[in-house]
Amino acid sequence: MNPSPRVAALSPTGPDFILTDTDFARIRQLIHQRAGISLSVQKRQMVYSRLSRRLRELEMREFSTYLGFLEADPRSHEWELFTNALTTNLTAFFREAHHFPLLAEHVRQCPQPVTIWCSAASTGEEPYSIAMTLIETLGSRASACSVVATDIDTQVLAKAVDGIFTMEQASKLPADRLKRFFLKGSGAHAGKVRIRPEVAAMVKFSQLNLLDPKWPLKGLFDAIFCRNVMIYFDKPTQEKILQRFVPLMKPDALLFAGHSENFSFAQQTLRLRGQTVYGLAENLPKGAA
Repeated sequence: MNPSPRVAALSPTGPDFILTDTDFARIRQLIHQRAGISLSVQKRQMVYSRLSRRLRELEMREFSTYLGFLEADPRSHEWELFTNALTTNLTAFFREAHHFPLLAEHVRQCPQPVTIWCSAASTGEEPYSIAMTLIETLGSRASACSVVATDIDTQVLAKAVDGIFTMEQASKLPADRLKRFFLKGSGAHAGKVRIRPEVAAMVKFSQLNLLDPKWPLKGLFDAIFCRNVMIYFDKPTQEKILQRFVPLMKPDALLFAGHSENFSFAQQTLRLRGQTVYGLAENLPKGAA
């Protein structure tokens, strides 16, 4: 049977689709405009692999057709799928573990209740790790605390809300944490664990693009986690986002960055407080950007 004229025939000797230099340049431009992500030229194979799935789903033969489809409707749901496809979500429970004792020491000194923003929640491991740290540190007072967890990728957020993880994902957690904060799955969920309701209740998930002109966030935060996010942005975008963090931080708030991120270029507003941990510069008036 001949393949549909709208579907690219599979080639035994080459790729299903051709990603031209022009197409790749347009993709890099569009994802930067939409999400602030700066894709290097070395990401070409990743882009091909991830977006070719969208072409197959839509039965399109060429990347140029797909990009034209995107640009024809700025409000199309496909933009969300395009962004999800090019977003990297690498996470783990208590990743970059040195941050969590610092967080514990910080929240002990904060007026209660504590509010923390996790700006790249991914599939939930990071915000749930924050909530577990609050419970371990504050005991019963933690129930009044909140973790605002946002991400640009709606697909990973759906997984985060479910709060279900494989044993492999939870395998590096010590036995006492597993017992205290997770329920063991059975039946269809055998081999999996679920975050306990009292932990899940502390975390509120929502979609947020850090490039959106307005962030639907209320109040000030005792800490902001923005770890391993800035590495995907160019320097002007990094500066813009950091400047927008400042008025959302309480005077003694901490900003947690990723291990390969350095915000020394923003030293007029932020000061290093520990290993990849920043606080507001002393000369800033309270609540001022």
